[in-house]
Amino acid sequence: MLTAPDKNNNNRPLFAANKISEFYMKETPNIFPQRRHFLGGVFNLFGQAIGPKYDGKELRRVVNDLVGDLTLKQTLTNVVIPAFDIKILQPVIFTTNDAKINALRNPRLADVCLATSAAPTFLPPHFFETKDDVTNATRTYDVIDGAIAVNNPTLAAITHINREIAIHHQKENSRIKANDTRRMLVLSLGTGLGKHEEKYNATQASKWGAFSWIFQGGSTPIIDFFSDASSDMVDYHVSTLFQSSNAQQNYLRIQEDSLTGDAALVDIATPENLLKLVKIGEDLLKKPVSRVNLETGKYEIVDGEGSNEDALTKFAKLLHQERKLRLSTA
Repeated sequence: MLTAPDKNNNNRPLFAANKISEFYMKETPNIFPQRRHFLGGVFNLFGQAIGPKYDGKELRRVVNDLVGDLTLKQTLTNVVIPAFDIKILQPVIFTTNDAKINALRNPRLADVCLATSAAPTFLPPHFFETKDDVTNATRTYDVIDGAIAVNNPTLAAITHINREIAIHHQKENSRIKANDTRRMLVLSLGTGLGKHEEKYNATQASKWGAFSWIFQGGSTPIIDFFSDASSDMVDYHVSTLFQSSNAQQNYLRIQEDSLTGDAALVDIATPENLLKLVKIGEDLLKKPVSRVNLETGKYEIVDGEGSNEDALTKFAKLLHQERKLRLSTA
């Protein structure tokens, strides 16, 4: 939504960032309807066993209504969006640059959104097909949430930039080098974790069978383990990359890892919980900048760098200055 062009003004995004909370407050209760029946837990349990928790119909309606037939190559900025193809057991990275040069990699933006949000056990996988009208070639996608392979897409974005730098260097002998962290600004926004809740332990898990590893008390343990481990390893690698070149201030990771209760769950779309999530986000802006300790893996407050809000303001100013410079030399 932040990169899709507005139908009435192709140079402006469909949504401004300050409208995202309003969108979620309005739409998520319909996308993730909360069951109120007194046997809801039994129905939910059986639902988990025989199919996804939600049918995804409302999500498909909302996404299709918003972006229609816009395609990936039409995004206002270059995007890198991960998904995972379960038919070929392969990550799929959808990018604007690839979409511009390959019609088979230029799906509808709606299909990309539905693919990358198809979280296993919660929403069904998404199937779609692309076609090259010149060659009549087609490609099919059987995809689920990209978090299966790329829960934290920061490294995928950096890798994509490095690939583009290499291509550009070959064509124009560019002086920009791959992995030059002094020339990068990376903002990585997490969606929240419940690490401090410590809701799993070895004694508990030692009694689990196959089903309990997949679904336990409203959570999905095995998915939690894989996705959190993947995300943390990306943060570890990226932090190491920037710290090793003394450019750590160019990498800002903002993550709330102390969620508890309903706030730590994926699909609790009650008005009360949604308002709570908004408040958590607002409070997170005021928290001091933290950086992962490469020895312990824990986040530690960084003295002298202010709050997350201060760091974001600094990033915005640097980006504005860079854009002015590029426009003046274009």
